[in-house]
Amino acid sequence: MPVNFIPSSAEILRMLPEIILSLAGTLIMVLTPLMKSGRAQRLGYVSFSALAAAAAAALVANTNPGEAFQDMIWVDGFSTFFRVLVITVGALTVLSSFQYLRRERVEPGEFHALLLFSVAGQCVMVAANELIVMFIGLEISSISSYILAGYVRDDRRANESALKYFLLGSFATAFLLYGVAWTYGLTGSTNFGEIHSALAALDSLRGEVLVAAAAALIFVGLAFKVSAWPFQIWAPDVYQGAPAPVAGFLSAGPKAAAFAVLIRVFEGALDPISIRWQPFIWASALLTMTIGNFAALSQSNIKRLLAYSSIAHAGYVLVAVTAHSELGIAAAMFYLASYALMNIGAFAVVVHVSRQGERYVEVGDFAGLGARHPATAALLAIFLLSLIGVPLTGGFFGKFYVFKAALDANMVWLTVLGLLNSAVAAYYYLRILVVMYMHDAGDSMKDLSAPGTGLKVALWSSALGTLVLGIYPSVVLDFASRSAALLR
Repeated sequence: MPVNFIPSSAEILRMLPEIILSLAGTLIMVLTPLMKSGRAQRLGYVSFSALAAAAAAALVANTNPGEAFQDMIWVDGFSTFFRVLVITVGALTVLSSFQYLRRERVEPGEFHALLLFSVAGQCVMVAANELIVMFIGLEISSISSYILAGYVRDDRRANESALKYFLLGSFATAFLLYGVAWTYGLTGSTNFGEIHSALAALDSLRGEVLVAAAAALIFVGLAFKVSAWPFQIWAPDVYQGAPAPVAGFLSAGPKAAAFAVLIRVFEGALDPISIRWQPFIWASALLTMTIGNFAALSQSNIKRLLAYSSIAHAGYVLVAVTAHSELGIAAAMFYLASYALMNIGAFAVVVHVSRQGERYVEVGDFAGLGARHPATAALLAIFLLSLIGVPLTGGFFGKFYVFKAALDANMVWLTVLGLLNSAVAAYYYLRILVVMYMHDAGDSMKDLSAPGTGLKVALWSSALGTLVLGIYPSVVLDFASRSAALLR
């Protein structure tokens, strides 16, 4: 039967978010040299509009789920959830960056174009139904992210950040691609469904061991992206050196997309050999949590502290993945949504307080924020309390369902050690609150104006989302549960 390479209207609809983002990014690149520098800031509105349109397109595409382009793309509730999540992260980053780009006097056009291309790559990743398409999406997202990390070219910290991210990311990606090649050689396919069927029929111990080795190679590439042990060492240096809005973006968008791929690959395609990969992910989850939380205790730079915090939260999500159940998948999805909101919000406050040249990024520089700017301090307090996991915030239910999934899977020790890690994490988050409200203001608070309009919208939207997920978790959890059931 001949293959029809002309896409149908249904296939175009299912790829519409990526099409919108790619076209908008290209349009911004074309318009940038044609606009005067004073008006180039308006390209941010084009970027935000494109992201809003892409989110709407993702929701519309979900009304007609199914495969596209010879089963290389699969649109379902799971892919729609993560598409909307990474697009939301992109939109909040755009809002957070208006004030930053104007303050640092850097070209906004290429920034917004690269951001759109990165989000488009992440959308391809989460909708991919085969390993090669997943890899293409990963590279689109990664290359844009490498450039964004060093976007402020005159800043040596940003240059170092981009170089480290690029070199280590390229190394990890080589392992991923090698794992894809091994998987193809052993199963004869790169399609997730066909890999699952081939592994289910596998009856050779030697074949299982080789597939487990291939899975380990794939895990290397994905573990780097989610900053999980033993491939987390890049995150603190990159987050500290990258522009603050980019650091917030890297902590949420690429991480959510990589976790979506990890779940689809390990809980779907590699499910028949779960007995091989579960112990390793169990150990990775525990060590990721422990290393992230204990390293954060001694940090004085708030971007570096949030980087180690990001590592620890990756460990919590890995706990849900290790549970290997529908509840575990739904818990991971809910946790990533709540984490994205509270972390983007925290970095948005860092964008505001750090001032030009990011001079004020020490924890001590937040002294007096509660007295001088009570609204901004209250919003940061919400994000920090959610990161701890205090009730009435999204972080509380995120951790609750993660550890419930672990207990239901009889992983008692991992649950106990995860809860102890959460107690350790409370110390360094509460330290920031103490500094904000109980220490006298220093030079960093002098002439600190109120946040700009875009930053205000990002802060209040993130805080509102964090509280909604903490009070009405079913808003997201019900959809995540239905999506997880379809995935398995």
